[in-house]
Amino acid sequence: MLSVQNITYKIGNKVLLDDVTTTFEPGKLNLIIGPNGAGKSTLVKVLCKQLQPAQGAVTYGQKPLQDYTDLELAKIRSVLSQNIDLAFPLKVWEVVMMGRYPHFSSKPDQKDNMACEEAMRFFDVLDMADRNYMTLSGGEKQRVHFARVASQIWYPVNDQYRYLILDEPLTFLDVHYQFQFMHQIMELLQHQDLVVVGVVHDLNLAAKFADKILLINQGKVLAQGTSREVLTTENIKAAYRLNPFIVEHKEKEAMYLFFE
Repeated sequence: MLSVQNITYKIGNKVLLDDVTTTFEPGKLNLIIGPNGAGKSTLVKVLCKQLQPAQGAVTYGQKPLQDYTDLELAKIRSVLSQNIDLAFPLKVWEVVMMGRYPHFSSKPDQKDNMACEEAMRFFDVLDMADRNYMTLSGGEKQRVHFARVASQIWYPVNDQYRYLILDEPLTFLDVHYQFQFMHQIMELLQHQDLVVVGVVHDLNLAAKFADKILLINQGKVLAQGTSREVLTTENIKAAYRLNPFIVEHKEKEAMYLFFE
């Protein structure tokens, strides 16, 4: 369980997060949505200990976030940021191995190598393991980083949850790979000790895959719950200033959103 209690974050007099309270459960796909500037990435940075809130608390399992050392946190929580650029050439397998750095001090052992190999295979980048990362397309680089963050928390940890936090993971991916990635995350979530929190912009993908949606607008929680509870005409109008046309497919328990 990842819990957020009454988080407020300010820069000067500007409030970027205003009394945000929510929980993200293991074994479920938790997605954060909202318009540009709503506070989504700020919340992710607070969850990751990159920003210190003015008030409120974040709890990983039963332990407050501030009680973790950076190394302790890195062994159970991995983060995919929006920035996937590297300033120097590395082979793909070397980039993926970065995810294992918290787990060894001098050189990786067989367990680290296996984690990277399995993660690369899972995200379909094993065949490019020896390629120069700098020569890859944006989508290929994104998939390499999927393998990197997955390798970091590839193995279960005794009596602890594992946490995967994804800030706009679908950037650079075409439609095929967007759907493939979402299905891959759903497969990983079969491990009930895994907590996944992601930021996405595509409301239809959120409607299709999310177990829980957190809708943020102007730094506040506008709605949270299932897709049908959150993606209502009123909420979409309030957050996005768009008039949606919502179609529900009851047999498939699916909903689709169109915009004028």
